Amino acid sequence: MARQISRRGLLKGTAALAGAAVGARAFRSPVLWSGEPANSKLGCVVIGCGGRGMTSHLPEAVKERLVALVDVDENQFAKCTKFIESKFKALKLPTFKTYTDYRKMFDECAKEIDAVFVATPNHHHALPAMIAMKLGKGTYVEKPMCHTIQEARAMAKMAEETKVPTQMGNQGHCAEGYRRLVEYIQAGAIGNVTEVHCWSDRANGGTGPRPPKQPVPAGLHWDEWIGPAPYRDFHKDLHPHEWHNWYDFGNGSLGNMACHIMDGAVWALNLKWPTSITLEMVLGGTDEYYPIGDRICYEFPARGEMPPVKLYWWDGKRPDKGGQNRPPIVEQLEKENDRKLGGNGTIYVGDKGVMHTDCYGGSPRILPEEKHKAFAAPPQTLPRTKSSFEDFLVACRSGKPTCASKFEVAAVLTEVVLLGNLAQKAGLNKKVEWDGPNMKCPNIPEVNKIVEIPSRKGWTL
Repeated sequence: MARQISRRGLLKGTAALAGAAVGARAFRSPVLWSGEPANSKLGCVVIGCGGRGMTSHLPEAVKERLVALVDVDENQFAKCTKFIESKFKALKLPTFKTYTDYRKMFDECAKEIDAVFVATPNHHHALPAMIAMKLGKGTYVEKPMCHTIQEARAMAKMAEETKVPTQMGNQGHCAEGYRRLVEYIQAGAIGNVTEVHCWSDRANGGTGPRPPKQPVPAGLHWDEWIGPAPYRDFHKDLHPHEWHNWYDFGNGSLGNMACHIMDGAVWALNLKWPTSITLEMVLGGTDEYYPIGDRICYEFPARGEMPPVKLYWWDGKRPDKGGQNRPPIVEQLEKENDRKLGGNGTIYVGDKGVMHTDCYGGSPRILPEEKHKAFAAPPQTLPRTKSSFEDFLVACRSGKPTCASKFEVAAVLTEVVLLGNLAQKAGLNKKVEWDGPNMKCPNIPEVNKIVEIPSRKGWTL
């Protein structure tokens, strides 16, 4: 019997998964956590084998012990085999199973698995992660951690209860840059930060009606691709990458990039729940499509001695302005400092200066460079860690939930990011108030429909 779970059911966290088989296996400790040699290979599964799933997750799984690949597109299995053969020429090709439905894979392979990598479209992040955690498996999920705010909270709760190693794939969180940024901010390098500008060159959205129905491509299991989302017939602008553009499956440019770009601000400034989120500029978008360009303002209250702060998100293109939709302060700083600040990055504005980080938190600098050199480099107060994959695999071997971007941490960032989707859904210049403790918008209740999205029949408890 395939395992099934609802988004509403996820919130309860400790509810038993359907079926006696899963109930019997719940919270089973992986073999390597039970006294096996520390250098033993982890049994790994990759769910979602296109894009990063193949080029980033698959190599990590192969270096361990690849148990199975799961992808709704059968064509990916041959591509993955070819990729393994080309990248690991000196390695004997591992024997592994293939599935087009991760529920069936968990039913048949649970005893062989120690670590699960999830690199699917966003609407499939939560369900396999919840099943994996319930079975006591280490769980790595690409950013954003999930598709809805309710799922983020449920996944964090489950991770805390099961104590399994978890990691969201915002790799900058494990790198040097953001740790150095936090240390500079905490050392008072630019004083009290009251404004942050995050920008991305992504334009994951669209305009116009839904494209017409098309035949499902050979090898693509469409019902499994849809999974828990509302059913629609196959059409262009969905598979394999354009699902980012649609409310039903992705989270727009925010979901694609903000977990990388906003990470430093959320971490360094101890951000959690904004009091409001407002869409201040928008290009494109429909009831189904995300905008292709916008500006969103998050307003956060004071946190201890830290003052209130406004965080602005800018993304996409500005055809009317002849280029990328970037904050004017970026253009100004580029001219003043004779340096390019890139298509993705963050500016932190304090009462004593400004700092810049790139897309993944790299190259944190006070601007201008003379001020950076004049400020005494603060001591390292944060522990350094491995890459996001190494960090995860080390935790899987120890059985301890020590990952830098574990779900309890990543859920906070993910919720901040996804709150921007509520502002996009509300529309231009409509201030979305956020009641964090009760997980709802009290003043524009219609946006709550994307805080928690009911699952399609067949993918519920």
